[in-house]
Amino acid sequence: MNTHLDHRNPLVFDTHELGRRPGALQRLTRTIDAPVDLGIQGVIGVPEGALVELDLRLESVMEGVLVTGTARAQAKGECVRCLEPLEQELEADFQEMFSYPDADDRGRMKAEPADDAEEDEDRLFVEDGLFDLEPVLRDAVVLALPMQPVCQDDCPGLCSECGARLADDPDHHHDAVDIRWAALQGLAGSLEDGEKDELSGAEPGVDEKQEK
Repeated sequence: MNTHLDHRNPLVFDTHELGRRPGALQRLTRTIDAPVDLGIQGVIGVPEGALVELDLRLESVMEGVLVTGTARAQAKGECVRCLEPLEQELEADFQEMFSYPDADDRGRMKAEPADDAEEDEDRLFVEDGLFDLEPVLRDAVVLALPMQPVCQDDCPGLCSECGARLADDPDHHHDAVDIRWAALQGLAGSLEDGEKDELSGAEPGVDEKQEK
């Protein structure tokens, strides 16, 4: 359960206006500075301090507050093919239930604390009329971002031989060399070198004797 929520935190929201009246609605818009590490670390994400626009719909239900919303921001990262910087418009939708800590799943007051502590750890709660949207926002942003971001769908990437960016030079190529011929050429070169060594090491007058 959340503890000691700070109402000054831009990702903490107040639900007191709903008043625990099932069916009551509240719509909110807020622009915040992105928290640190908002996105897929080392791949793509919203830079810390960048503007994030939030559109929220808060609905009071028996067991808590149902929050539905959309986050919009500009994500930055690196193309996985050509390694060039890229920017991408991010729009992440989310919906989450923030439960009242004193109500069970049917909205009734709890007679005793729940025995299933692990289940409560996975739930998000309203605390003193406040809830923290940050964990929900983080999950939604990660799901909305690509795991393999590219600067364009048909990005050709980099040359595997020299690392040149192929998009800058569509005609870029290297002359292909058949490795079988390369091996034969190397063998022929070593044989020629060996013959030269033998000739250079022959004793003087040997050729003359052979001619006689």
